[in-house]
Amino acid sequence: MIQALIDGIILGSIFALIAYGMALVWGVMNIINITQGELVILGGYVAFGLYKIGIHPLYGLIASPAVLFVVGWCLYYIVVNRVVEKDLFISILATFGLSIMIQQLMNIFFGADVQVAEASLGTSFLFDYNVTIPNIKIVAFVVSIISAGIIVLFMKLSKMGQAIRATAQNARAAKILGINTNHVYAITFGLNAAICGVAGAIVSMTFTLHPYIGLPYTIRSFMIVIVAGLGNLPAVIVSGVGLGVAEQYADFLFGTIFRLAFVFSLLVVILIWRSFRLSKKREYLK
Repeated sequence: MIQALIDGIILGSIFALIAYGMALVWGVMNIINITQGELVILGGYVAFGLYKIGIHPLYGLIASPAVLFVVGWCLYYIVVNRVVEKDLFISILATFGLSIMIQQLMNIFFGADVQVAEASLGTSFLFDYNVTIPNIKIVAFVVSIISAGIIVLFMKLSKMGQAIRATAQNARAAKILGINTNHVYAITFGLNAAICGVAGAIVSMTFTLHPYIGLPYTIRSFMIVIVAGLGNLPAVIVSGVGLGVAEQYADFLFGTIFRLAFVFSLLVVILIWRSFRLSKKREYLK
């Protein structure tokens, strides 16, 4: 049980990092980014590419966000900027199409085999060797916390972060005050992709990579954002850790084969719960 708890907390910190990127795009641009999971896996393949040419995959924690920021910037100007002010459903269709395209490109360039970037950092043992924690998971947890802190400082202290927050509150007013909202949207989407790059580098060393494994990360991010709400980082962290722990206990109790089934079932429950709460709120307002 302690093993599942520790693994769940570490896993949840990664989920929270990915979900914060989705919440950022959703809150600022009013877009539900279906490519979130694919961007994570693409970031993982950047770190795996370094590993294949003899460079330690930990350097992917620097290379992956840099590469993914450029990818996110380009995706914004090629596709996303055309649907920013459209209906939310149109943005879902557009990003869903992008996710399929990225999947196929990863399959072409990296193959369909399951891959892992071996960090070779050893293992720590706790409670008389009853609990084992690969050291790369400890690194993943620390990197996730540090990355979240950097994002918070960027959003609060930098001029661009303040412009992003202003645009999220009222894009029209921000435009009147001289903020280039199109540039802000591009930076926001690029920043989200960079966050996915960091998470992907962690995933490549901690779990496995496969061109078609991105969807579960998108679903988890969506669930966390739905529960936590937009622009609430502490709630995102709590929801992410809660999901990670719940998923590990589901794995422990029901077996690995039912792990994803549990995630999708939990999504259905959350959507029903949110729909019920919204209907109650509408009745109260009447």
